[in-house]
Amino acid sequence: MRNIILLIRPRQYIKNLFIFLPLFFVGQITNPELLLNAFIAFVAFSISASAIYILNDFCDIEEDRQHPEKKSRPLASGSISSKTALFLMGVLAISGISLITALSFESLVALSGYILLNIAYSYYLKHIAILDVTIISIGFLLRIFVGAFVNGIQLSMWIVMMTFLLALFLAFAKRRDDLLIYLNTGKNVRKVISGYNIDMLNASMSILAAVVIVSYIMWTVSIDVITRVGSNKLYATTFFVILGILRYLQVIFIDEKSGSPSEVLLSDRLIQFSVLGWLAFLGIVLYT
Repeated sequence: MRNIILLIRPRQYIKNLFIFLPLFFVGQITNPELLLNAFIAFVAFSISASAIYILNDFCDIEEDRQHPEKKSRPLASGSISSKTALFLMGVLAISGISLITALSFESLVALSGYILLNIAYSYYLKHIAILDVTIISIGFLLRIFVGAFVNGIQLSMWIVMMTFLLALFLAFAKRRDDLLIYLNTGKNVRKVISGYNIDMLNASMSILAAVVIVSYIMWTVSIDVITRVGSNKLYATTFFVILGILRYLQVIFIDEKSGSPSEVLLSDRLIQFSVLGWLAFLGIVLYT
């Protein structure tokens, strides 16, 4: 059971909380019916994502065996057979698709698109520099689209743009971690690493961090947004966004522990404070 839990990676489900963002931003997160729809979508997406994690591990068995941390994963270590893992993958994928079918056709299309895109990613697209991180970012966009579709919410250009930019920033951070492993140990844990170097990754992350902050500030002072939420106090939440991004840059450039954004979020107190503070202050503005 422990190996199965490691295989499906429930700690990564924190990424799927993006599904709740559309509901939160339209001020309906306290609506029990809509919240239930979002929760069902969260469960469906999470178990479908677990199927993709299994597929990715299956495709990366040899590379993971060269990775200092990933070599202990169930498939790479041999603690779970490929046959068992692929059977579980099929069960999870079918369960996720079946569950989300009950919500809306649009959300089914979005989840199916996520699955198909990640199959292509696992077998081919992850080996193409730039395109690999773009596919990861699109995966986050599909999460918020699922959250919008299940409750009939119209997404604003702001949430779409900022989600993509933030996801791209985090994806480049993961690639930097892979590159550092290669430079420090000589082990090429990803073939795509040959398409990157430290200077490019540092520049890309610095640019994206700045663009995310500027985009967020523009959202908080947008006349349309201020009119819709009925408050001009959104700018106060910028403090938490800047603090969180700066702390993550510190984790990347100084601590050099950017391999898993989910693990960083679950372990770093300052980033947790930034996220919770942002949610609390934004919630006060949107819901009072």
